[in-house]
Amino acid sequence: MAAAPPPPPFEPGSLPVFREEGFADKFMRKTRENPLVPLGCLCTLGVLTYGLVSFKRGNVRRSQLMMRARILAQGFTFAALLGGMVATAMKSKK
Repeated sequence: MAAAPPPPPFEPGSLPVFREEGFADKFMRKTRENPLVPLGCLCTLGVLTYGLVSFKRGNVRRSQLMMRARILAQGFTFAALLGGMVATAMKSKK
């Protein structure tokens, strides 16, 4: 059985250098990858805020309507998140 050749010499300059990614950089990258998730979050927050303001003002009917709309907005956000995950998984398989 022949001996394997020795490994190539270690050169520190040949290793890749990765930049530290901050919160803002990561947020912007993720937003570009799947823009529907932040949109759904903003929509959910807006509907929730409007529903709470309506509740505080005593408009119970509008408050209930907004809480139902919030559930729909959360469902949209979840579907967008799930769709983004599936798209990323399909992209990485190729």
